[in-house]
Amino acid sequence: MGIKPLTGEKLERELARLEAMREYERAYDGFSCICGIDEAGRGPLAGPVVAAAVVLPKDCRILYLNDSKKLSEKKREMLYEEILEKAAAYGVGMASPGRIDEINILQATYEAMRQAADKLGIVPDIFLNDAVVIPGIDRKQVPIVKGDAKSVSIAAASILAKVTRDRMMAEYDGMYPQYGFGKHKGYGTAAHIAALHEYGPCPIHRRTFLKNFHLEEKKGASASE
Repeated sequence: MGIKPLTGEKLERELARLEAMREYERAYDGFSCICGIDEAGRGPLAGPVVAAAVVLPKDCRILYLNDSKKLSEKKREMLYEEILEKAAAYGVGMASPGRIDEINILQATYEAMRQAADKLGIVPDIFLNDAVVIPGIDRKQVPIVKGDAKSVSIAAASILAKVTRDRMMAEYDGMYPQYGFGKHKGYGTAAHIAALHEYGPCPIHRRTFLKNFHLEEKKGASASE
């Protein structure tokens, strides 16, 4: 079942909310190609960091578009498909747990963002980023704090990144069911930390994120690799 269509006053309120989220797109309307970039997964103890870049047509309207963290999983999944259908261009990049350990999470996030931008297939005139300036991108960049709630382009990118990463963590849940990745997506919940102490880390854990947990390697933790 889909989400019930909005009508009347509710539709008017939603359209007004979306129009407010076009503030930055309006401010940079002189640029012909505006791209939003965001990431998902900087904080978890396990799994990749994923970034997405999205160029929306200027007349594009996607109801419910918002910061992915403010949406239910059902809405994110529906919006994911609509964004792919309506976007003028999009790209997704990622950095593995091993890469995160190698170069640190901030540099790995930048790397994933550059990958996403490279996969667009076009070169945007300007990037609207969620709170960061990405090294190695030579186009104009506008860092916007909490941009995923203030820009439709960044919101669309946040949804693509979040859904992509959540789907990957669901697959890892099948490979390493003892950790509960399908529920907490790799974040440091009490249940996840308890599983780490019982089983030790598995191949998708970020070793540099686990230094303060005083874990011991357990036999069988990587048996499903």
